[in-house]
Amino acid sequence: MGDVTMGNVTTGTRAGAGTRAGSGARAAAGAGGETRSAHAPGRAHRRRPELAAFLRGRRARVTPGDVGMPPGLRRRTPGLRREEVAQLSGVGVTWYTWLEQGRPINASAQVLDAVARTLRLDPPEREHLYHLAEVPFAAAPEALVQSVGPEIQGIIDALSPRPAVVYNSRYDILAANGVYRDLFIAPAAEPAARVPANALRGLFALREEESPLLVQDKELLQVMVATLRASYGLHAGEPVWEDFICGLSQASPLFARLWASGDVAEPGPRVKAFRHEAVGELRMTSTSLSINGMPECRIVVYTPDDEETARRTALLRKETTKNPAP
Repeated sequence: MGDVTMGNVTTGTRAGAGTRAGSGARAAAGAGGETRSAHAPGRAHRRRPELAAFLRGRRARVTPGDVGMPPGLRRRTPGLRREEVAQLSGVGVTWYTWLEQGRPINASAQVLDAVARTLRLDPPEREHLYHLAEVPFAAAPEALVQSVGPEIQGIIDALSPRPAVVYNSRYDILAANGVYRDLFIAPAAEPAARVPANALRGLFALREEESPLLVQDKELLQVMVATLRASYGLHAGEPVWEDFICGLSQASPLFARLWASGDVAEPGPRVKAFRHEAVGELRMTSTSLSINGMPECRIVVYTPDDEETARRTALLRKETTKNPAP
């Protein structure tokens, strides 16, 4: 008895049955003009029809006028014809026809980009095209968001007495509630008119009397720098990012050493300790939440790590004494 593997299930079958199945598959291939595996993954079989339908739908909505072509007479096809898409994309008519028919052909990122431009796909549609064509997708880096709307500000304000903040991938502070500002932000540290407040600059580049009251554990700082490096990969060579890294490296030998290590990390839960002059030491876990429509931004919420911290954090809402500004 031989073994035939189907997905994650392995079953026994007779050799004769396997031979007959193979003969049937070859006969079907001869009739249809292309070879298809009898046990091809279902996901690939589903993606190809989806790809075909998606391309046909996007092609139908683009008119000749949209791409600078005359409408022509007796046009029965809504939108562009296949041969027009092929011509505008710089690919062969047969190749594009097969792609739109969902045939198992290979497509490069460059060709998909050309088709996406012809069909006027927006960024989510372009990513969808890549996934359906089973081509690895790499999003183009976007300009960092530098502000938030009142809805997001309202959400983080409602989280009080838990500190909450909105960071972009460079740790610029886009919004924060009052409790977070009491713990972290020295008001005179960075003039708001010049640059947005930045959490890393607050930790590494300020004088001791200006620094926020985070108990600076080197391992925690190392993780933050490694998280910054993961984001830097999308922006390497951009002047604003290069100036930011260079400035911090010059201001802080510790940052320069941690940056030179080359470590990379993703945002995740961290336990951090703080000293607040009015309520004492606080131990909190930071949790990152992504924000739809705000690429490379996240809400970070701090929750008490123990009962004593929970009690002390509740006092912060009532506390009128602020950490002294420098």
